[in-house]
Amino acid sequence: MYQRTTVTIMQKEQDNRILIQSYSPQGFNIDGNRVFGPCALLPPAILQWKVGTYKDITEESLSLFHMLEPKIEILVLGTGAKVERINPTVLAMLKKKGIAVEIQDTPNACATFNFLTSERRVAAAALIPPQVSTALDLMRE
Repeated sequence: MYQRTTVTIMQKEQDNRILIQSYSPQGFNIDGNRVFGPCALLPPAILQWKVGTYKDITEESLSLFHMLEPKIEILVLGTGAKVERINPTVLAMLKKKGIAVEIQDTPNACATFNFLTSERRVAAAALIPPQVSTALDLMRE
């Protein structure tokens, strides 16, 4: 059904790592690039990721991560302001493809991604900006 996709880096640099410098409810600052909304990080690429909330994380929305060559070792999922449960079939699909998954709230996912890439691990990230909780949201929990 899917064809293998390869990414060829045209400009060879000494260091292909990217660093998440900051995050906000609007998006991320990644190596000086402002990214609005959810994003996918496939070093050295920074892509918009078309999801609204963690409920939109499906096999289809994560298909890019398992179609790339070279294969990533670990996918860091940032689910927003708090850790959310991901559909078990989605996690099983990634495991079947040989990709480890780390699910965290987005602030911790950013730190984990930065650490993994500093260790030169073949890591990718899928991040949803953390929304600001209101008093009404806190009362519902």
